[in-house]
Amino acid sequence: MTAAGQQVVAVIVTRHRTELLAESLAAIAAQTRPVDHVVVVDNGPDQSAAPVVEASGLDATYLPSQRNLGGAGGFALGMLAALARGADWVWCADDDGRAADEAVLATLLDAARRHGLAEVSPLVADMADPERLAFPLRRGLRWRRLRSDFADVDLLPRYASLFNGALFSAEALDVVGVPDYRLFFRGDETEVHRRLLRSGLPFGTAPAALYLHPEGTSEFEPILGGHLSAQYPASDVKRFYTYRNRGYLMAQPGMRWLLPLELVRFSWFFLVSRRDPVGWREWLRLTRSGRRERFTRP
Repeated sequence: MTAAGQQVVAVIVTRHRTELLAESLAAIAAQTRPVDHVVVVDNGPDQSAAPVVEASGLDATYLPSQRNLGGAGGFALGMLAALARGADWVWCADDDGRAADEAVLATLLDAARRHGLAEVSPLVADMADPERLAFPLRRGLRWRRLRSDFADVDLLPRYASLFNGALFSAEALDVVGVPDYRLFFRGDETEVHRRLLRSGLPFGTAPAALYLHPEGTSEFEPILGGHLSAQYPASDVKRFYTYRNRGYLMAQPGMRWLLPLELVRFSWFFLVSRRDPVGWREWLRLTRSGRRERFTRP
């Protein structure tokens, strides 16, 4: 439940994207419900973001990390710093996304108050085409790809695209914890979402609040006539973290049912669609590595 006088601290993780960071900070500075403080974790201080943070005019803490902590470690550090400052709410943002308008934070806080939520997220729209969702959302048996599909929806319970404008209460973080640094990036938001589901805490997405982010569908390739898709990131590094971390997730309570489906899905994708047995063996090796918690970096 929100109340007057509660402290909201925004957390942003950045690395070598100062122009995008400046846009994200400007969107935070423009909120009708001002944030009380901003924590910026910089994973690339060799190209320091400190001047951009200072130029924002926001009351901010700049945390440079000489070791790249990834998104998972960066958010973990930023969230703990926010809690250490006495934050009642932690508002998460990445450097490549931003609030779509000045009322996003106020709308999220209002939704949390009205529905008694421990965590609430905005709807995430494609930055290049805000009428489309950045990440398609399944409702029932159908995938929804347009904002208009949710025009009459006040709350999507038990669904959240985390770290893209997600607002956590301090009490929620007490229960679910911060992201797992071992994941580095890819899958860390899914892992926290898994914890939220298992915690029993009330959470959801408020479609009236909108967050802009680059679309995230280009990595997914259709298979079986478009009835299923398989994720195939373009770079070796992204595939490494995506498949290894997915293997870890599928070994966790609440997600173990996915393993048979993923085995069929990716076997078909690599062996039938791509005719790539080498890629299939690499996918199998990486998912097994994740299941065995072998978290070495490439």
